Amino acid sequence: MGFPRHKMAQIALDAIDRDILIALQANARLPNNDLAAAVGLSPSPCLRRVRRLEKLGVITGYSALLNRSGVGVGLTAFVSIDIERNRKAETDLLRAQIQALPEVVAAHIVTGDSDFLLEVATANLETFSQFVLGVLNKLPGVKGVRSNISLDVVKHAAALPIPPIERGAS
Repeated sequence: MGFPRHKMAQIALDAIDRDILIALQANARLPNNDLAAAVGLSPSPCLRRVRRLEKLGVITGYSALLNRSGVGVGLTAFVSIDIERNRKAETDLLRAQIQALPEVVAAHIVTGDSDFLLEVATANLETFSQFVLGVLNKLPGVKGVRSNISLDVVKHAAALPIPPIERGAS
């Protein structure tokens, strides 16, 4: 499951919706009865709220967080890509090709010195080198590739910061 192509209207969340989202980000496997108790609802209304948040696209999916080294991923790199032209057709084609690459675990179109910023995860330096030289450099429209290899993880957060509900909002 991929992320939506962004830009959805912000949904009006109340304090209970916010609490549900915070609880599910902390533990997506939380049983509905426990979630309901944590947010102060009975199970049926809690489940209805979760389903509503899913239907609205606020909750886009559920996943397991893995230990990278435990599954053989020993190298993380951040790769900047410059493209030849910045036309919508070429950008959309490159976007689709990047989305299909399993080594790319996150990708952003960015401002600044490059056009795309990718987070790439591979087994080691050799497989990363093969990926850059054999795959990324050969994508149509790619003018340049620069990489920074991660030496250590300082913070890895999967949860998004959910703004507090303003006073007077329900």
